[in-house]
Amino acid sequence: MIHIIDDEEALRDSLGWLLRSRDLPSRAFASAEAFLAHARSPLAAPDSPGVILLDVRMDGMSGTELFEKLAAEGLCPAWPVLFLTGHGDVPMAVETLKQGAYDFVEKPFNDNSLVDRLMEALAESKRRLAAREESGSREARLASLTDRERDVLALVIEGHYNKVIADRLGIAMRTVEVYRARIFEKMGVKSAVELAALLGSRRGE
Repeated sequence: MIHIIDDEEALRDSLGWLLRSRDLPSRAFASAEAFLAHARSPLAAPDSPGVILLDVRMDGMSGTELFEKLAAEGLCPAWPVLFLTGHGDVPMAVETLKQGAYDFVEKPFNDNSLVDRLMEALAESKRRLAAREESGSREARLASLTDRERDVLALVIEGHYNKVIADRLGIAMRTVEVYRARIFEKMGVKSAVELAALLGSRRGE
């Protein structure tokens, strides 16, 4: 879903028609306040792919103010924000990129270029959702480990051999082998290299 937020009715209608012609569903909001209320409600469906197409300058709350509120409240984090700007707003839009906005498009815009950018933003939204789902699955797998399995896992990740792990923990090497096998099974990996890669991506988030 493309969420169009602009206080100009003619532009909202024009964008809605453009997106329908490209088989892209959209929903229009006449103000930042209206979208903020929507984002705070269960109707927002933040677990579905989406993009926020947001005008910088509007009556009432500005686009940049809305962007800051969404970030502060953690609303719709998987939805990239694409700003629509006038020429004089470009420096402001560039600043929002540093704060996490996806991109900005300067008015007047080329229809094909805008749709292409929106498609790329939708792909990014899907990627964010997939990464969040993977992170949740990974955390659930980690939570299934016992305290002792966590101790062994930490030493496996550091690259220690079973004998060293056994000496460090004061247990038999055969016991370490059993723990290692259980850890691999619970975490859904087949080797220490896969395990390190899985947990390495977790640290990088």
